[in-house]
Amino acid sequence: MTNRKTMTVVCCLLGLAVLITFAVFYQKKEKQAEPISATAFKLNTIVTVTIYDSKNQKLADEAVALCDKYEKMFSRTMESSELYQLNHGTLPKEGNAFVLSEETAKLIQKGLEYGKVSDGAFDIAIEPVSSLWDFTSGKKDIPSQEDISKALPLVNYKDVQLDGNLLTFAKEGMGLDLGAIAKGYIADRIKDYLLEQGVKSATINLGGNVLCVGEKPEGTPFKIGIQKPFADRSETIAVMNISDKSVVSSGIYERYFEKDGKIYHHILNPATGYPYDNHLVSVTIISDKSVDGDGLSTSCFALGLDKGMELINSLPDVQAVFITDDYELHYSDGFEEEISMADVK
Repeated sequence: MTNRKTMTVVCCLLGLAVLITFAVFYQKKEKQAEPISATAFKLNTIVTVTIYDSKNQKLADEAVALCDKYEKMFSRTMESSELYQLNHGTLPKEGNAFVLSEETAKLIQKGLEYGKVSDGAFDIAIEPVSSLWDFTSGKKDIPSQEDISKALPLVNYKDVQLDGNLLTFAKEGMGLDLGAIAKGYIADRIKDYLLEQGVKSATINLGGNVLCVGEKPEGTPFKIGIQKPFADRSETIAVMNISDKSVVSSGIYERYFEKDGKIYHHILNPATGYPYDNHLVSVTIISDKSVDGDGLSTSCFALGLDKGMELINSLPDVQAVFITDDYELHYSDGFEEEISMADVK
C-alpha cells in the first residue's frame, strides 16, 4: 500500500515536472518571439533595424551604427566624406584620376549602370544642379534660371570615366550625387552583416527603404506597407506580404516644398534642372537587392509610367507599383502572381 502511494506521489511529481518544463519552454518561446530593435536618426532619416531571432541587442546597435561608416563615404554635404572631397577636387589623385575606396567605386559603378539603363533619365552626375536646390531648410528658394543653365552642361553620366577605383571627370566643375542610390547599397551591407552574425529573420528600414532578411521566425512573411503619398508614414495605400526581398519607394512627397501653389520635389530632371513633372507621385520597387530597388525606383519615376513600366516588365525578378497623381495604383506584369497583398487596416 505504501509503495502504491509512493508511486502515485512520484507520478504526480513527474507530471508536475513535465508541466513546469513545458511552461518554461513556452515562456521562453514567447519571450524569444519578442523582437529586439535599434533606432537612430542617420542618413537624414529615421533608421530602424529589428531582429526577430536573436536577443543580442548589440547586433541591432552595430547594424544601425554601420550607417555612420557609409555616410562618411557617400554624403554629398559632409565635408569630411569621400564624396565631398571628390566633388571639391581634394581627394588624392593618381595622375589625372581621383583614387576611390573600393566601396565608393562599387556604388558609383552601380549608379552609372542605371544611367545607361534609363538612358540618362537617372544621372548621378546631377550634383552641379542638385547642389543648387534645398529641400530641407524650409527656405523654399528656387534656383535662378541663370544658375541652372550654367550647371546643366556639367551634368552627364557619360562624362564620368571609372576604371577600377580610378575616376576621371571629362569637365572641370563636375560632381556626383549618390543620394538616389546610397541608402539601398547601405541596406544591403547591413543585411550582409546580420547574415554573417547568424541572423535569419530581421527587417532593415532606412526611412522607407525596407529590406527583409528571411521571414518571421514562425515562417510567415513580413507585412510591408506602401505609404500613402503626402500622408503620415503610418498611413498605407497598400500592404504586401514580403519574404527576403527589398521594398523601395521614390516619390514627390519625400522631400519637397510648395511655393505659389506649385510643388517642387527632389527628383530632378537632368535635362532641365527642375523637378520631373510627369503625373507620377511615387514608384515602389520589389527586388532582391535594395540597391537595385533604389536605382530602379528613381529611374522608373524619371521615365514616367509608360516607359518606366516597360523597363520593369523587361527585367527578371522585379515587380513594381506606380501611383499616378489621381492616386490610381498601376502594377507591373505578373505582380499578383509574385506578390501577395494583405488587408489594409
